[in-house]
Amino acid sequence: MGVLLFFIIFGVVVIVHELGHFLLAKAGGIGVVEFSIGMGPCLFHFDKNGTRYAIRLFPIGGACVFEGEDGKYTDEPQDAQPHQDINEEIKANEMQKGRAFPDASIGVRFLTVFAGPFFNFILAFLFSAIIIGSIGVDLPVIYKVSEEGGAYQAGLKAGDMIVSLNGEKTHLYREISLFSMLHEGGDIDVVYKRDGKTYETVLTPTYDEEAKRYYLGLVGMSGYTKLSLGGTLKYSFYETGYWVKTTLKSLSMMVRGKVSKDDVSGPVGMAQAVNTIYTESKPDGAFYVWLNMLNFAVLLSANLGVLNLLPLPALDGGRLVFIIVEAIRGKKIPPEKEGFVHMIGFVLLMLLMVFVFYNDITRLFR
Repeated sequence: MGVLLFFIIFGVVVIVHELGHFLLAKAGGIGVVEFSIGMGPCLFHFDKNGTRYAIRLFPIGGACVFEGEDGKYTDEPQDAQPHQDINEEIKANEMQKGRAFPDASIGVRFLTVFAGPFFNFILAFLFSAIIIGSIGVDLPVIYKVSEEGGAYQAGLKAGDMIVSLNGEKTHLYREISLFSMLHEGGDIDVVYKRDGKTYETVLTPTYDEEAKRYYLGLVGMSGYTKLSLGGTLKYSFYETGYWVKTTLKSLSMMVRGKVSKDDVSGPVGMAQAVNTIYTESKPDGAFYVWLNMLNFAVLLSANLGVLNLLPLPALDGGRLVFIIVEAIRGKKIPPEKEGFVHMIGFVLLMLLMVFVFYNDITRLFR
């Protein structure tokens, strides 16, 4: 059941991403050749208004293919007849090319590409609103302070609300936990509120040799707080931001070699994680299964949005780089050359996916 739930969640996240591209392309007059879910051989498809809608074999992604996006246009329009004279044929092909991605304005192309990740952030926001509206939010309020920790020495008490850590604003208690987990040493400037007044202090964290990490000396959070509609929407924004920030910090750790290959999961690892979440949530009832699945969807959607904005070939971020370069230099980059760069990037991306998939499988048998 957990695996099925993963594919449902993943499918929704991918569909919303591709729908962002699709809707902005249509609004901007760009032709969409194919809107597909999955990768590999086509299992089912139907054509409508010049677009092929397809479901493909491997449920690990999706695609919204634009007319001429890599310098290639579709063949002569199907309504062109053999008796058309050369002028009519040229005009028909020009109309076809007028719907191509390279022929759209820079602004339309930028928005069309950016819309995919942006729709993922919108989805994460909406799901966050459902979660927070249902159970409330974990405000950064201290539940208890360990007398042996740095927080106690810094004068912090139960009931204090942490405003910022080293200048980094905190809106959720999980942001404090994340900060503590990733902190690499040194004193911490803490801004907090007590009885409506704002104070500042310096906290010296303690290092745990066994855990190989620093601790602030805080024990748990104060619980979840229900909010008004306005508060729910406000903190849904913070919730989405938390997952975006977590993704960016994880990527930074990967680049700096702080994360091993076993800390990276692909579809198999994520499906296993969802199955674990489902198994552990099931005794608490369907409501908590639903909330935990939504929480995973928020994480996945925010991750997909961030990763697709990375300035790498074949990703949306890579395409945005080409559009920005074109805007700066005032001259189009030949679509076939850009297409070649993205093709190389796609091959490398597929190799990475194969490695991650292999790593996921081998980890199952350890």
